Amino acid sequence: MTRPVILTGDRTTGALHIGHYAGSLRNRLRFQDTHEQFLLLADTQALTDNAHDPDKVRRSVMEVALDYLAVGIDPAKTTICLQSHLPALAELSMLYLNFVTVARLERNPTIKDEIRSRGFGRDIPAGFLCYPAAQAADITAFKATVVPVGEDQAPLIEQTNDIVRRINTAAGQAILLEAQAVIPQAGRLPGVDGKAKMSKSGGNAIALSASPDEIAAAVKAMFTDPNHLRVEDPGRVEGNVVFTYLDAFDEDRAALEGLKAQYRRGGTGDSKIKRRLDDILQALIGPIRERRAQLAKDPAFVRDVIRSGTEKARSRTEATKREVVEGLGLFML
Repeated sequence: MTRPVILTGDRTTGALHIGHYAGSLRNRLRFQDTHEQFLLLADTQALTDNAHDPDKVRRSVMEVALDYLAVGIDPAKTTICLQSHLPALAELSMLYLNFVTVARLERNPTIKDEIRSRGFGRDIPAGFLCYPAAQAADITAFKATVVPVGEDQAPLIEQTNDIVRRINTAAGQAILLEAQAVIPQAGRLPGVDGKAKMSKSGGNAIALSASPDEIAAAVKAMFTDPNHLRVEDPGRVEGNVVFTYLDAFDEDRAALEGLKAQYRRGGTGDSKIKRRLDDILQALIGPIRERRAQLAKDPAFVRDVIRSGTEKARSRTEATKREVVEGLGLFML
């Protein structure tokens, strides 16, 4: 039977961190055995707000690819491809922009929030504003019907499906497929400083290549319950960053629930829960860091993985572009 097609990926703005692992990477490891998975190195999208530093975007292509391979993404099962080397994506983006208004782009809740958080005001890069159409091109070009996204990204999938329906109506036939947003069970991890968003640039993340000392220092600096001043004091689990991370990574659920009960009653110190988290993160990141270091010694292999995956993806996306062009009745050569 034909497996459902899933498209996911990351902006190439720096190496990945454990927030990416909790929110997406470990799910991708499962998806590669059940779906035809395409993993997009989104360097063109990264330029929408990093055009002032294209060198960072270029360098990060290899960094993100190394992280993919280090966590266990298998290029024999998952196609890793480079967005900027798939011209059909840019061409479809331009076509799709004729089927969406500026007002509709500006109303997209995801885009509105990002514009506000980045302080663009009215100086919004056009590529950033038009991102929903570009993402629609990415999804539809691969004929993906499953797209894992964070809850805050769900409006982008809704807009993709709106564009799909408009294209199909104009063509008089169902050329493109609608996609389903899959929201991971694990929510977005907060930064180690307790801020709502873990960020590569904000200095509040633990990289997948972090050293043992870096992991230990990050855990030690984590916020717990400010009112838990003594070991015997009852403590709050909700909103406690250490317990949030334990919820994401501790596989011994029974032991974790027991630890939470002890902490709530009093009698369990912050140092105990931090030691548990440190042990878990050291065991998780250590093998990833070692595999990554080995892979980094053979950049030619990593480049070949990207190159071969991009060639496969180019064939798929060019075929979709041709279907759209023909379906819309544009002049064919």
